[in-house]
Amino acid sequence: MRKIRVNVVVAVVTIALLALLIIQVIQTLQLYDRKSTQFTNNLSTSLERIAIRHEKAEDMRRYLHIVNHDFSGQYKNILKEEFKHLLAAKESISIHDTILVENGFQANYLIIKGKAFDSITGLTTEQRVLARDVRQLRDLFDKQKKTIPHNDSIKLAMKLDQRVIQQVFKKAKFVNDMMVETFRNNVYQDPAKRIDVLFLDSVIQTEIKNDDLPHTYQFMVTDETGKPINFKHVSSNYNAALDTVLTGKTLLLPSNILDENIYLQIYFPKKGVFLFQEMWGPFVISLTLMILIVVALMFMFKTILAQEKLSEIKNDFISNMTHEFKTPISTISLACEALNDKDMIPEETAAIKPFVKMIYDENQRLSLLVERILQSAVMDRGDLKLKEESVILNEIIHDVANNAQFRMQHTGGQINLHLPVELISLKTDKMHLTNVISNLVDNGIKYSKDIPEIDIYLKSEANKVILTVIDKGIGIKKEHLQKIFDKLYRVPTGNLHNVKGFGLGLSYVKAIAELNGWNIIVRSKFGEGSEFCLTIDNTDKNE
Repeated sequence: MRKIRVNVVVAVVTIALLALLIIQVIQTLQLYDRKSTQFTNNLSTSLERIAIRHEKAEDMRRYLHIVNHDFSGQYKNILKEEFKHLLAAKESISIHDTILVENGFQANYLIIKGKAFDSITGLTTEQRVLARDVRQLRDLFDKQKKTIPHNDSIKLAMKLDQRVIQQVFKKAKFVNDMMVETFRNNVYQDPAKRIDVLFLDSVIQTEIKNDDLPHTYQFMVTDETGKPINFKHVSSNYNAALDTVLTGKTLLLPSNILDENIYLQIYFPKKGVFLFQEMWGPFVISLTLMILIVVALMFMFKTILAQEKLSEIKNDFISNMTHEFKTPISTISLACEALNDKDMIPEETAAIKPFVKMIYDENQRLSLLVERILQSAVMDRGDLKLKEESVILNEIIHDVANNAQFRMQHTGGQINLHLPVELISLKTDKMHLTNVISNLVDNGIKYSKDIPEIDIYLKSEANKVILTVIDKGIGIKKEHLQKIFDKLYRVPTGNLHNVKGFGLGLSYVKAIAELNGWNIIVRSKFGEGSEFCLTIDNTDKNE
């Protein structure tokens, strides 16, 4: 039986351990899914930002291509035309280049000369104005260059600059023509020439450094059909042979509806390692806990097996020892009977009869103790078998009470029976039931005060029989009540050892009760006595 219990415990703990392992695996997989989803979201956001910034950078490069265009010829013609409107009479206007030093730096300026001739007076007047030499459109917006030297022409020069700027954007159609031509060529240009892969790679590197993404990556650019675009000059991160199933994908030019759909696809070869690093902390903690649990369970199994082995050795020793004791006990018993036989012992040896009786009584007590120890070992092994038979409980109680009353003659003790008139029949093992009642009565006698007084109550309620044994002894303290049914446990009495026994009686009662499916409880008040109540299921009793 004990071996079966150990096997059950081992099986339950193993199942629990496997369940815990499965739970940990499921939680790890769920954590991996969450990290993978977070990785995908971060990648999607990063790809959108890469596409937008790349597109803006490309547009800026187009604008710079336009504004860096030299239109000095058109600019000088505009200056001459606007200068005529600022002067009253114009005969001739000329423009010359010059260099001035402003704040320690050289600056390009234009000297505009205008001459006017008065035919009546014959006088010729000349007026000069300094204007900035604007060779590129971006120079028109350079707010740092507002200093114009010659105080005589400051007001006129400022008016001239304002008019020129207005004319550039209102009348200079060549700027619009250049922009239209530039964007039209860009739309119809081959993507392999139109996209700068090296520049795109630099944008990708810059963006992923700011995101929670691996720094090792590969990318490629594909057309609408998913076909990779081959570039003449590529970076080390460009790989036209990527599997599109494993890549993140985004539209490279999302805002330009005139362009064909060109896609950027990025692949991270160390994605698994990156996700594992993200999970490293929780994974190490879970793994450590699992290892500790496995080690603890292994130690527990080892301890259980060691205890089981020791228990088997103990039971074998007790069994062998009790069997060895039975032989001399039987021999002593036979010798005592022979000494009491008148035919074998002469009359002059009558003086030894009290000693023979003493030897016989002590031998019987020793035999009883050996039998109890043997029964305890048998119950520990789970080999105890009940021989059920129909018994009359009233008769068994009378026999036990009579035997106990005989043993208490020298103390003047009393056993009071409170039995019903009707006979109560049970189907159980008669020997073990007798031992149970005898142990309860003996326990009451041993722990009684000077004169033992035991009350035995028996009553039948529905399908249950209740047997109660009450003594008026020394009682049991509350802290010991839960332990009195443990094997070899005896209530501490200090240095007093006036109560004999091995602590096996009540444990035997508990074991037999559990084996039969009965219930036993104890109530006690220290100094006033104890009450043992045995509830017997009698559903199968004979009517």
